[in-house]
Amino acid sequence: MGAGRILGAGSRWAGALLVTLTVLRTHLAHCTEPREHFLFQSKLDCLYTNGTGRVRFLERYIWDRQPFVHFDSELGVHVADTELGRGTAEYWNKDTAFLTQQRGEVDRCRHNYGAVQPFSVDRRVQPKVKVSPTTSGSGPHSHLLVCSVTGFYPSGIEIKWLKNGQEQTAGVVSTELLQNGDWTFQILVMLEMSPRRGDVYTCQVEHISLRGPLSVNWEAQSDAARSKMLTGVGGFVLGLIFLVPGLLIYLKNKKGHPIPQPAGLLS
Repeated sequence: MGAGRILGAGSRWAGALLVTLTVLRTHLAHCTEPREHFLFQSKLDCLYTNGTGRVRFLERYIWDRQPFVHFDSELGVHVADTELGRGTAEYWNKDTAFLTQQRGEVDRCRHNYGAVQPFSVDRRVQPKVKVSPTTSGSGPHSHLLVCSVTGFYPSGIEIKWLKNGQEQTAGVVSTELLQNGDWTFQILVMLEMSPRRGDVYTCQVEHISLRGPLSVNWEAQSDAARSKMLTGVGGFVLGLIFLVPGLLIYLKNKKGHPIPQPAGLLS
C-alpha cells in the first residue's frame, strides 16, 4: 500500500519547540476510500540536549490519533509505525528531494534555537508569595492557611509549610500547577491548622529564580488580643457617634446668635 507525498510537508516552519498542524482531507492516494470525515495530523518537535550540542528533529504523522509513520533526524529516514505507514515510508524514502529537505530541518531547529532560547530555556521569573487565613469546615477550631504562589517561571518549584521552624507534612494540600496566559505558573498550597497564641507559620518557597528560599510568615493572634482590638475599634466608633451630633448642635446654636456690636456704633 503506497501513499502520495503531502504537499508542502517539507516547507513548514520547524523552528518552534512544538508545532501541531491539523489537515482535513477527503482521500489519501493509493488507499481505500475512507469514511466521510477523518483527522490527519503532523506533529513536529525540535529536541535540544545541552543547548545546541545535540539537536534532534522528529516529525510524526498521525491518522485518527494513531501514529503510522515518522521521520527521525538521527536515523535520516522515514520509519513506519504501523502496517498502514509501511508503504508511505518506502515511498517517501525514495523521494530524494523530499528526504533531503527533511534531513535539513534539523539545521533549521539549530538556527532557531537562538530565537526561542531567551523566552524559554533561560527565562526566569521570580514568584510572588502571599499567605492568608481562612476558616475550614472540618473542625470547630480548625483553620486553613493558604499560600498563594503566582507568576513564576519555569514551572519547577518547591513549597514547604513550617510551624515555629518545624516542617509540616500532615494537613498539607496542594492544587495542580496552573499555567497562565503569559507563560508563567501559579499554585496554591494549603495547611490545616489549629493556631495557638504565639505560633508562627511560614510558607517557604524555593525556585531557580531566587538566590535563596523565600519565606512569608503568619503569626496567630490570641482571642484576647482580637477582643481588645475589636473593643478599641468599637469604642472609637461609639465616640464618633456621640461626637458628631454634639458638634452639629453646637455649630447650629452658634450660628443663630447675633454678633454683639460696639456701643459707639449705635445711633
